[in-house]
Amino acid sequence: MARVSTYLNFPRTTEEAFNFYKSVFGGEFTNGIHRFSEVPPQPGTPPMAAADKNLVMHVEIKILGGHVLMGTDAPESMGFTVTPGNNMHINLEPDTRGETDRLFVALSKGGKVGMQLQEMFWGDYFGSCTDKYGIQWMFNCTSKK
Repeated sequence: MARVSTYLNFPRTTEEAFNFYKSVFGGEFTNGIHRFSEVPPQPGTPPMAAADKNLVMHVEIKILGGHVLMGTDAPESMGFTVTPGNNMHINLEPDTRGETDRLFVALSKGGKVGMQLQEMFWGDYFGSCTDKYGIQWMFNCTSKK
């Protein structure tokens, strides 16, 4: 089922922030907390810094009205710099890859592609862009169709 969620980037404080959100909204994290240590080594990239392995790669929790709040740490060692403006994305989860492609092309036109849509190690079709107005979008499609 298609959904829209908000994705937040933190400078190494995601777990603390999401434990706070959990105390405010109640509930549990969907599928627990995923760590950067789960990321398989990538060809041509240096090994992950030991200090980054326990950082949060992904966490999510339902807040009001079924809206999903997601988050990640943004380690400097991986080229991230968190500043107001790049610390959130609108995350789209279309039902099909065709719809994902259509939305990606439309939203990235005149903007900047951060990551082309592609198969990811977690099994989904993923990509990101910033539209011509500076709004950041992420796309994650679980369907193989």
